[in-house]
Amino acid sequence: MIFKSKIKWAALGGLILSFISLLVHLLLAKYSSADLVQYSAFVGFTEDINLNIQGRQGSGYSKLWKNVRSLDTLQPYANPRSEYIVPAQKNNRFIYAKVFGGFEKIRTAICDLVAISRLLNATLVIPEIQASTLSKGISSKFKGFSYLYNEDQFIAGLTNDVNIVRTLPPEFNNARKNKKFPIFKPKGSTPPSFYINEVLPKLKETKVVGFVIKDGSCLEAILPPSMAEYQRLRCRVAFHALQFRPEILSLGQLIIKRLRVSGQHYLAFHPGLVRDTLAYHGCAEIFQDVHSELVQYRRAQMIKGKILKEKLNIDSHVRKANGSCPLMPEEVGLLLRAMGYPPNTRIYLAGSEIFGGQRVLIPLRAMFTNLVDRTSLCSKQELMNLVGPEVQLPEPHFEFSPSKSEKKLKEEWDKAGPRPRPLPPPPERPIYQHEKEGWYGWVAEKESEPDPTLLDLRMEAHRLLWAAVDYIVSLEADAFFPGFNNDGSGPDFASMVMGHRLYEMASARTYRPDRKYLVELFNSTKDNLYHPKRNWTLLVRAHLNKSLDEEGIKREFLLSKSNSFLSLPIPECSCTIAKSKESPFEGIEQCPKWMETDLMSKIQHSRSMEDSDVEEDNTDVETQPESENDDDKTVTIPFLDQDGEMDPDD
Repeated sequence: MIFKSKIKWAALGGLILSFISLLVHLLLAKYSSADLVQYSAFVGFTEDINLNIQGRQGSGYSKLWKNVRSLDTLQPYANPRSEYIVPAQKNNRFIYAKVFGGFEKIRTAICDLVAISRLLNATLVIPEIQASTLSKGISSKFKGFSYLYNEDQFIAGLTNDVNIVRTLPPEFNNARKNKKFPIFKPKGSTPPSFYINEVLPKLKETKVVGFVIKDGSCLEAILPPSMAEYQRLRCRVAFHALQFRPEILSLGQLIIKRLRVSGQHYLAFHPGLVRDTLAYHGCAEIFQDVHSELVQYRRAQMIKGKILKEKLNIDSHVRKANGSCPLMPEEVGLLLRAMGYPPNTRIYLAGSEIFGGQRVLIPLRAMFTNLVDRTSLCSKQELMNLVGPEVQLPEPHFEFSPSKSEKKLKEEWDKAGPRPRPLPPPPERPIYQHEKEGWYGWVAEKESEPDPTLLDLRMEAHRLLWAAVDYIVSLEADAFFPGFNNDGSGPDFASMVMGHRLYEMASARTYRPDRKYLVELFNSTKDNLYHPKRNWTLLVRAHLNKSLDEEGIKREFLLSKSNSFLSLPIPECSCTIAKSKESPFEGIEQCPKWMETDLMSKIQHSRSMEDSDVEEDNTDVETQPESENDDDKTVTIPFLDQDGEMDPDD
């Protein structure tokens, strides 16, 4: 009996200890899960490095990251090339502007406004970024222009170009509030002649004019050759004067440091899955269920607002075949694996909006385990420090319509008419927050999209910050791959990054894929996507390698420069240290002598370092035994660090 009682007490003690352990784990999960999840990717990086640091540079690994030698001679040079007068204090007075839109539109509009101020010989009041005004519920510590950019750097960096002030003088500010000054709403295709003939007379008459910019641009992209200095001014604004505020720069550099821990490389990928872009090009059918309805609704809005003149219902598959729709993340993953990037390659996911959510990223995550973004590399506190102190918004409160009395219901029933009659429609119910997220809740219940709440407006402002951080990380990446760029509907994130990389470091690996050609390749092997023929893999590699050099730049030049100058700031903002006959681009001037000596020594040093890395590779990534029946042979995509065979049904 004593023995049995001891067993019972031991069992009871075990149960109590188990309960206490479970309680402790629940408390830990509640109060520290965020940080544990946030740093899971960073810890995974360390473990991955410890396991693979000796073998990470397998066959041809360094070739996936080395610079494009044919573009080494292309150097940034946006200084004035002709007589350039410093602006005088006495001029045609002031220009102010309200800028609407996201990160890309804001950046492009500011560059255009500086060029217009120079053209009109006017003083520019620092533009108001409407998405970051105090009315949006953001922190009072950062607001307006300073929410994104460094005001002091902006003013100092353009001292020799235009006069810039923070606000209008008091005598003009009161008149502005009373709307006594003319307001213009220019579009992105507006020529310089409009400002000379229409705006300048009004400016001289009233001393102040205002602009409202919603298209992301207010000056045409391609200016006549006689206005090359204005193109270079745009480059000086975008690539030198527009510096992010210190908090954004610090967080961006911290993410880069964590991505490059132990000397690893990383690739930045921007999916380009933005709702407005998908609607503009009619890509609704590449999604499923409610997402197609959301894209169609946005397209209907664009047609109603005369942004589009096309019909509502179009064949999305035809559009995708024309290269008008983004590459899906799964397709990008297959392309990168075909290029030879190993499964443990670090891929940074840029973009503050990914339409379709995490679901569309599942295939890419299956192929590349180190797919990360800012939320997996930073703690929640680090991200909130960027936002600043904000007032907590009240929880959304929903009220049900008052219930009717039995007497009232009976009266309505008696007055309803002869029987039989259909059942009454179900009563309206409120849209709860968890239903509204992702635009799901209102689709089935209302014909119009609900007005944004204060929380929605605040989140839009936050997206500017996340896009700025992603911009910094993408700019410094060892390789950049756009899922979609130069879409024709206005400035886009990928184009801005590609243009900045082309200006700062033209030889860095920036892929410029031809989506139309790649869709044809995918259609040719759609039944064997994960087990393509060897010839298909070689075609992908050949195309993507060509897209890195001057051939890819020339193709983009023909397609997209008319939409955004900052996406291809050449030849106006570049120079070459090569001889004129050896230069791959026409119209690019020779670099000054003081640049050439220093640049040539740096290029030779970097090339010698690359050559030493390539010599360590045992086998070229593209070298494989050939057979007579290569076209009929189906093989798995060759990977550098071969892992388990991919399941075609994944």
